[in-house]
Amino acid sequence: MSKQTFIQGTMILILAGLITKILGFINRIVIARIMGPEGVGLYMMAVPTLLLTITLTRLGLPVAISKMVAEADAQRNPKKIKQILVVSLAITGILSIIFTTAMIALAPILSQFLKDERTYYPLIAIAPVVPIVALSSVIRGYFQGRQNMRPSAYSQVIEQVVRITLVAVMTGAFLPYGIEYAAAGAMVSVVIGELASLLYMFSMFKMQKRIRIRKGFFDYVTKGKETFNQLMRISLPTTASQLVGSISYFFEPIVVAQSLAIAGFTITYATQQYGALAGYVIPFLTLPMFITYSLSVSLVPAISEAAAQKKYQVVERRLNQALRIAMLSGGISVVITYVLAAPLMDLMYGTPEVSVYVKLMAPFFFFLYFQGPLQAVLQALDLAKAAMINSIIGALLKIALIFLLATRPDLGIMGVALAIVINIMLVTLLHFSTVVKAISYTIVVKDYVKGILAIVLTGGAVTWFAKVLDKSLLSDTLLSIGFAVVLYLTLIIVFNLVKKEDVQYVPFLKKFIR
Repeated sequence: MSKQTFIQGTMILILAGLITKILGFINRIVIARIMGPEGVGLYMMAVPTLLLTITLTRLGLPVAISKMVAEADAQRNPKKIKQILVVSLAITGILSIIFTTAMIALAPILSQFLKDERTYYPLIAIAPVVPIVALSSVIRGYFQGRQNMRPSAYSQVIEQVVRITLVAVMTGAFLPYGIEYAAAGAMVSVVIGELASLLYMFSMFKMQKRIRIRKGFFDYVTKGKETFNQLMRISLPTTASQLVGSISYFFEPIVVAQSLAIAGFTITYATQQYGALAGYVIPFLTLPMFITYSLSVSLVPAISEAAAQKKYQVVERRLNQALRIAMLSGGISVVITYVLAAPLMDLMYGTPEVSVYVKLMAPFFFFLYFQGPLQAVLQALDLAKAAMINSIIGALLKIALIFLLATRPDLGIMGVALAIVINIMLVTLLHFSTVVKAISYTIVVKDYVKGILAIVLTGGAVTWFAKVLDKSLLSDTLLSIGFAVVLYLTLIIVFNLVKKEDVQYVPFLKKFIR
């Protein structure tokens, strides 16, 4: 099994994330075209319940496994690594049985809370995915802790390929029976995709022949009290932080539906509007987030290993590198999503009217690109509890603001969009202040000044360029995106924002760097 450097691992995950995001977006477009806003609304209303259940089942163990395996690997302790895996599998196995059963049993009650009884069918259809995701997350955490990102990357691509292959067939086959059955069919394609991903991860783990899980499994479980306590010290605050987000996301459609009802809107209208925001706008704005996700995944084991070896300069250097890459990726994303919001939403979903939400939210989503890496650093430095507190503050404010703003008839769903962006900014700033207090971190101000300048110049140029062309045509929209990317890359190279260490592991750039 080959171990990669921080940048190598990040690059592998970024490439896989790019492929996954493109396939995932095609998947959403197919769902939107077949089922329409109402079907997407039913689908998206069931997703928060799924995410909440998965968060409870995984118990924050992937991050804890990644961190502890990286530390044990640095200390060359294979017995400890096996005990980490065995205890984690025992925990997730028990929890997945409990929460999958609970999800199926409570589906009728949850559909009542969601103000639309049709959500019962997608809730039932998605329940089997819980144990599958729980098991694969343990194996993925192991590979990430060994700083081998290839199995994680390939499994993501496999999952999306299988899902997109099946989604059109499943939704189309069930649509004649009703929109709720079509939404359930889309959920079934998710389950099968995750199962394919798990089978690949498991086969890669077995091929290593390094750790035989079944041999002495129960002995390792019974003697794993210390390992269990160590996992819980890391995973519980991480779970609480994730749980806050999942609970917030779980209550979000409920609060939105209730708030819009108070404002005088019908249930059908509320479902359609929330479907447009959660099913079209948010996925569109988070499309490039695979870059910061890749950074976050690579940062936890990399910083954990450096901190275990007391290499604090390495910790600071990797943080600076991650935040600079986050800024650069977020900058071009904000420019494209803001300037070309209407033509892109029209071309992808046939809903140019929702571009008003995109234009409102896009500039504030720039903060979200920093949030993932900052949280990963806090987790790697045993500050998951601080990250949890920051997330709680943000989530409580978001839910309160949704109720306060969405109940106003003049705002409606726009109030929900405002609450979401305020939450993003607040949590990111809280994470940043916590990191600055925790480590000796020097902000390279000139890099951020140059980065903002590159973003502003690119935004202005693309606005002018798009006006010259007919933005309603696919070719002209793609040309505008190409112009934005080329200009932005030119500016960040001229401003020396791309360093040698950032690109020396990109295969087709190696010869130029040398």
